[in-house]
Amino acid sequence: MTNPVTPTDRVFLKHFMMVIGFLVVVMFLLQGLGYYIYSQNPPAKNPQAEQEVQERIAPVGGVYAGDTGRAALLAAQEAAKKAAESQVAYGGTLDGKTIFGNLCTTCHSNAATGAPLITDKAAWAPRIAQGIDTLIKHATEGFQGSKGLMPAKGGNPSLSAAQVKATVEWMVSQAK
Repeated sequence: MTNPVTPTDRVFLKHFMMVIGFLVVVMFLLQGLGYYIYSQNPPAKNPQAEQEVQERIAPVGGVYAGDTGRAALLAAQEAAKKAAESQVAYGGTLDGKTIFGNLCTTCHSNAATGAPLITDKAAWAPRIAQGIDTLIKHATEGFQGSKGLMPAKGGNPSLSAAQVKATVEWMVSQAK
């Protein structure tokens, strides 16, 4: 039986293996060079990293015990309420349709909530009969009805009185 690998094939395979070996060495050298260059130029640090860490590890709540704790709790609640009220909701817009679309539509478009649907003229008729001032008062201060609850300012304490009024007036105009 004759050997299928000729001397010429052996020389070719020897040279081919040397080329492959050389390319593997070059690959490792290029990787090493890349790692070295990357280590000399580290990525920029996030300037807000420290602030983000502090926000993540900040306590979620406070512990208030006894009379002094109760007073501190009430003061904290009042400060939070004032901070929320000082914000301007929806960019200060007085467009009732915009505020309704962002805040009120969840309850007033879903019969399961007990709130009168914006499209249900029969449900709105007795409310409208009470007068616009009564509706604005209920929307501003909140109202507990027989079918559900209207949270004060629709649950957004940053709404201004003018925004509440504009939204109620828009809703009444849609329900008439």
